[in-house]
Amino acid sequence: MEPTEKIYIQRFDIFPRFLHFLVIISFLTLAVTGMTLKFADQQWAEWIAEVFGTFETLGTLHRICAVITFTYLALNCLLVYNNWIKSKKALVAFLLDPESTLIPLPHDAVEMIDTFKWFFGMGPQPRYGRWTYWEKFDYMAVFWGVGVIGFTGLCLWFPEQFTRVIPGYWINIATIVHSDEALLASGFIFTIHFFNTHLRPEKFPMDPVIFTGSMPLEELKHERPREYELLKAEGKLEELKCDPPPRRFVIAAHIFGLTALTIGLSLIIAIIYTMLFVYTK
Repeated sequence: MEPTEKIYIQRFDIFPRFLHFLVIISFLTLAVTGMTLKFADQQWAEWIAEVFGTFETLGTLHRICAVITFTYLALNCLLVYNNWIKSKKALVAFLLDPESTLIPLPHDAVEMIDTFKWFFGMGPQPRYGRWTYWEKFDYMAVFWGVGVIGFTGLCLWFPEQFTRVIPGYWINIATIVHSDEALLASGFIFTIHFFNTHLRPEKFPMDPVIFTGSMPLEELKHERPREYELLKAEGKLEELKCDPPPRRFVIAAHIFGLTALTIGLSLIIAIIYTMLFVYTK
């Protein structure tokens, strides 16, 4: 008996996938170049600088990716605005709808508690919807990170212009905040985010849905039953059915994703080693 062909559901169209691609490229480059400059006295940082040419080249790439970061933030705001218009809801209703936005809501705290209960065998697996609490946290962290790291980065990029309106010693403060917040962001993305999204057992070694845009219907039923039931109730499942992603594209997505994972994990291992075994001597 031949196996039944999987039914695929479209979860992301091309625009959010493109935005996520910009996030990966820009953040990964910012992390590698920034951490290399931060730990410039280490041998691994010198090796990375040699790969790129010079530390000056790293600085140039860092600034280019900073521009990309501000660009995808603006495009994301445009995407949210378009989703609000298409929803035909009042703004408050749109923002408070757990299935339409990534804004954390009270039920996400309950879902987080239920998740930890599930981890320890104290309750059933939560019935996740379109967005889980950790995805919402990741999303809002981008706004916090871009706001703090972005503003302090601009202060360091254009110190003369900023010191016309702020005291000069604020540039020193901006240097510390920019560096330490970037270190925190890198540590979070390359550990917690990587595990939640890709390295957990059911998705290991990576979840390709943000690249392919689609996932099997059975996975949707299992992982996000609340979203599946809502789509079924609204009669949207049929219109979201799509062809399986081409095998070549899936392979390319895995190569790209696993390369990003490898770079990120290698960088965080180098940073942890440096801070635990070099700087503590």
